[in-house]
Amino acid sequence: MSINYLAVIVASVAEFIIGAIWFMPIFGRLWGKIHGFKKLTKEEQKKAQSKMIPMLLLQFIVTIVTTIVLAKFIVLLPNYSAYLLAILLWIGFVVPTQVAAVIFGGTDPKWIITKTLIMNGGSVICLIVATAILKAM
Repeated sequence: MSINYLAVIVASVAEFIIGAIWFMPIFGRLWGKIHGFKKLTKEEQKKAQSKMIPMLLLQFIVTIVTTIVLAKFIVLLPNYSAYLLAILLWIGFVVPTQVAAVIFGGTDPKWIITKTLIMNGGSVICLIVATAILKAM
């Protein structure tokens, strides 16, 4: 069994859209508060937003890489539930990496738990959706 790269692209686009919804309409105000976005002038906010395109492109690229790796695990371990694999990969690799990024990334201590929950919540939802798409296609 091989990887369906069309499914990888579809899943990656879906994850990207979910991430946009997660970090804008759902948690956008809180995320902005955590990062002090409201403290910036309108001009500084617009300048920061204008620099987002390269970062979003990089995020999409790493989302594709993550989805390829997830697809590879699903192919290599067909006797395991694809959803179990996604959860195990999330618990074993995503959560520890995101926790370390929050703790050592200069996050104000009062926001560490909140930021960690937001980041990891979005990640697990994206992995589950990606798994569903990979399995369906």
